[in-house]
Amino acid sequence: MAGVVGVAWAGPTLDRVKASGDIRCGAVARPGLLEPKADGTPEGLLVDLCRAIGVAAAGSSVTVRMTVYDSDQSYDEVRAGRDDVFFLSGAEIVEQNLAGFVAPGPPAFHQTIALMAAGDSAAQRPDDFANQSICFLQGDASHRRLEAYFAAKHLPFIRMGYQEEDEMRDAFDSQQCRAMAGEATTLAAARREGGKTLRSARILAEPLASFPIFVATAPSDGAWTALASWTVAMLIDADRPKRDWVAGGPANLPIDAPALGLTQGWRERVLAATGGYAEIFRRNVGDASPLDLPLGPNALAGEGGLMAPPDAE
Repeated sequence: MAGVVGVAWAGPTLDRVKASGDIRCGAVARPGLLEPKADGTPEGLLVDLCRAIGVAAAGSSVTVRMTVYDSDQSYDEVRAGRDDVFFLSGAEIVEQNLAGFVAPGPPAFHQTIALMAAGDSAAQRPDDFANQSICFLQGDASHRRLEAYFAAKHLPFIRMGYQEEDEMRDAFDSQQCRAMAGEATTLAAARREGGKTLRSARILAEPLASFPIFVATAPSDGAWTALASWTVAMLIDADRPKRDWVAGGPANLPIDAPALGLTQGWRERVLAATGGYAEIFRRNVGDASPLDLPLGPNALAGEGGLMAPPDAE
């Protein structure tokens, strides 16, 4: 007897988002990605991506609610599936033993770990700081990547470790160290908020390392995972030059996927609410924001970056 393959229709997460009119997302707070405004409401690139997914699912009036993962206990929101989307790095998934609770999707953002040099420094690459003093927060991910980078190059450097962010920034500002290691968005925030040396500092283009922050969802609702993933893919696809025809078929992503809840006009509604990925990046992290960071690995594939929708050639 022949079997019938059914269509996987949108699941319980979409039903909840539509019924409540809100979408719940969570992430670690990072400058430009998730941070509070003066009135306490969240803003940042990850907030806008959460909004885009919410608009795709429930329309333009959707409300965004953000959870900040700022302690081991806060990740219980992930384990219990109380958030609809989790923006998580691989390290956060492993360190918090979340592998059984999340389905990692596409990258939301590629974070770089970099060195920041004083404005009068001639350094262009991390190697240029061999035998020089480098500030870092003792034991954090940036410290580990710094050690790994210089060990791989067989280069020595003078270690200046700190326990507190403010102490490290003060040491750099007073030129006690020639460079400071950290996540690029954190370094850019320090440059924005610091004294004379920090305000004129440069973040080196060549990173010590980089890692993606994934759009993750609960593994129990595959239709919702697909909706979130296709929404982010559409935002990236919106930045590509449009072509009417390429060898092998049309170059654009599918417009509608009713089985997932992506109904007619969803792309237009999302882009009207947030703009494409490059626009979201620019106003939160890029040259239209106080952080003023280049797209770097968050540029389109083919333009020097790593962002590519599934049908990219």
